[in-house]
Amino acid sequence: MLPTTSQHSNGALGSRDAARHTAGAKRWKYLRRLFHFRQMDFEFALWQMLYLFTSPQRVYRNFHYRKQTKDQWARDDPAFLVLLSIWLCVSTIGFGLVLDMGVLETLKLLLWVVFVDCIGVGLLISTIMWVISNKYLLKHPRREFDVEWGYAFDVHLNAFYPLLVILHFLQLFFINHMIVINSAWFLGYFVGNTLWLIAIGYYLYITFLGYNALPFLKNTVVLLYPFAPLALIYILSISLGWNFTQGLCGFYKYRVQ
Repeated sequence: MLPTTSQHSNGALGSRDAARHTAGAKRWKYLRRLFHFRQMDFEFALWQMLYLFTSPQRVYRNFHYRKQTKDQWARDDPAFLVLLSIWLCVSTIGFGLVLDMGVLETLKLLLWVVFVDCIGVGLLISTIMWVISNKYLLKHPRREFDVEWGYAFDVHLNAFYPLLVILHFLQLFFINHMIVINSAWFLGYFVGNTLWLIAIGYYLYITFLGYNALPFLKNTVVLLYPFAPLALIYILSISLGWNFTQGLCGFYKYRVQ
C-alpha cells in the first residue's frame, strides 16, 4: 500500500505533513544526505546512468514511482550527483592531459568546468525550464500541479550525463589523432562534429522525455523543435569545414591562461 498523509476535515494537509513536504524541507534533506555516503544508493545511480544511454524512458518511470511513494518528483538521493561529479573530474583531468596542460592549468580547468559549465549553466538552464514549464506547459495551472525546481534540475543532470560522456570522454580518444591535428581534414571535423550532434541530440531528447513524463504538462513536443536548427547547423558545419572540437580545445586553453 502507498503511504498516506493525515488530513484535516477541510482536506488540507496537517501542519506537520505540510512542513515535511515543503520545498525547503526537501532541499535540506537532500543537502544533508550529501555528507552521508552510506545512505546513498550508488548501485541504483549507476543503473540510471546505464539506462540513460540504452533506455532513458525506464529512468523516468522510476520518477513516477518516487512520486507515488515519497510525494515528490525530484531525487531525494544525491548519489547520482556525486557520481556525475566524479565523472566530470576524471574526464576534465583527461582533457588536461590530452591538451598537455600543467597541473595548475588542469586545476583551473577543473574549477571552471565544475562550477561554471556544470553547476552554473545547470542552475540557469533548470531555472529557465522550470519557469517555462510552469508558465506555458501546464494543462491546469494549480498549486498542487506544478513542476518542482528540483525535478527540472534532475532532468538537466540526466540529459547532461550522456553529453559529458560523449564530449568529455569518448572524444578524448580521437582528439589528438584525428579531430584537432587533422582539423582541416574532412574526416577530422566530420567525426568531431558528429559527436557533437549525437551529444546535443541526447541532451534534447532526454530533456523532452523528462517533461513529457509529467502527466500534468501539455505540448511538450515543442521541446523537440530545437532538433531542426541543430541538424541545420550540423550540415552547415560539415559543408563549411567548421571544427567545433578544435574551438572547444582553444576555448579551454584560453580559460586557463
